[in-house]
Amino acid sequence: MEVFTAICQRPPVLLDKEASMAVALAAVAEAASEGARLITFPEAFLPGYPTWVWRLRPGADMALGNEIHNQLRLNAIDMGSGDLDPLKESAAQHDVVIVMGMHELDAEFSGSTLFNTVVVIGDDGTILNRHRKLMPTNPERMVWGTGDASGLRVIETKFGRLGCLLCWENYMPLARYALYAQRMDILVAVTWDCGELWTASMRHIAKEGGCWVLSSATALQGSDVPLSFPGRGQLFKDEEWINPGDAIAVKPGGAMAAGPLHENKSILYVMIDAEAARASRKSFDPAGHYARSDVFRLTVDRRQKAPAVFRDSD
Repeated sequence: MEVFTAICQRPPVLLDKEASMAVALAAVAEAASEGARLITFPEAFLPGYPTWVWRLRPGADMALGNEIHNQLRLNAIDMGSGDLDPLKESAAQHDVVIVMGMHELDAEFSGSTLFNTVVVIGDDGTILNRHRKLMPTNPERMVWGTGDASGLRVIETKFGRLGCLLCWENYMPLARYALYAQRMDILVAVTWDCGELWTASMRHIAKEGGCWVLSSATALQGSDVPLSFPGRGQLFKDEEWINPGDAIAVKPGGAMAAGPLHENKSILYVMIDAEAARASRKSFDPAGHYARSDVFRLTVDRRQKAPAVFRDSD
């Protein structure tokens, strides 16, 4: 089934959950009015990717880093407290599927740890899947905990089977294969990465997996950073492009379908068709006739890894 798709790379409001949610809701309404039924957002959009961790000086900026992280924690998404309700209501109102990257607060166990999470919200407003990034990259490990594989799933939608990987998870061959082995038609690469090498990787994955690949980072300039951001003048310059965005859509087989949307704070639109993904795997099906399961086999442990189990009765 064909679906008109919107890949949003508008900037959020860093460290401001409510303002970033307002940006997301406006983008959903706009994309839906254009006819989009699948709408994707970048990595950690709510309330913004922690680009500052790549700029803080190790040791010297510890106090500033702690101040920023505290504000981030206060503005992270608590899924149990209704923080996502406006987005869920918007998905149901506009009859759209939304893929959203966010900082998720572990409110169930620690109350403090954050995860780099992507959620898929169905067109009825329900959460279809939640996936936490398996391995934060480099200084990201000072921001996020490591996720388990409980959300490493491909879900059925009206327009095809959809899976998500977060940024450099897309460079993890076994993570990709875990999704290929679930009959994936559409991969949403929720990312902060951009540029020619990233585009080349997305084209490779589309060829390797026989799937559509939708990728979007956040188009962000220094001038988009709120004046209230701690250490703003030290960390950012108004005129710089912190990230050019470079949203793309790649066809099964690796040909470009749309983009890159470079240094443009807008929405990339593209029509995709899941049947094209299934047809493309005739010659090379990585989890099918090309898998050689007699030689290679992958085991994925998707059991949730709770840090504590409480039993109050027998």
